[in-house]
Amino acid sequence: MDTNRTMHAKDVVSAKLASCVINNLNGERFLLMQAKNLEAKAEKNKVEVPILGRTAVGHRTTNVNYTGSMTIYNNTSRFNELVKQYQDTGQDFYFDIIIQNYDPTSSVGSQTVILKDCNLDGATIAGFDADGDWLEQDVDFTFEGFEMPEKFKDLEGMK
Repeated sequence: MDTNRTMHAKDVVSAKLASCVINNLNGERFLLMQAKNLEAKAEKNKVEVPILGRTAVGHRTTNVNYTGSMTIYNNTSRFNELVKQYQDTGQDFYFDIIIQNYDPTSSVGSQTVILKDCNLDGATIAGFDADGDWLEQDVDFTFEGFEMPEKFKDLEGMK
């Protein structure tokens, strides 16, 4: 095995070349072109497992918690309308977010991840910043699971 194998610089996937679509939001599908960044995380919750005959404690996963955050340019009223809908009716809203990362320069192809049953933690209803450049808002959310219908290919030399 060649231990000096490295990846090619061209195979780094550009963080800017992505698309983000909101799906099933009151039966609608729209491009979230206002998104500046998005990060979805899985946090495994673990419990300690004392094991007879070992000085080290083991760890076992009991469940997983999915959270996300994104920054969007505040040039849409869609999220505020949904929070108002909740205020007025008590009807909460859930939706899917579809993220595709694709850089035509990289040999890994593209990856698509669908975050299922997303639910916003809140929204910035109004704001301004006399020192700022643009209206932006940070949006935190939870989701119930994810799918990966499209995965990156392994880089040459990984196997």
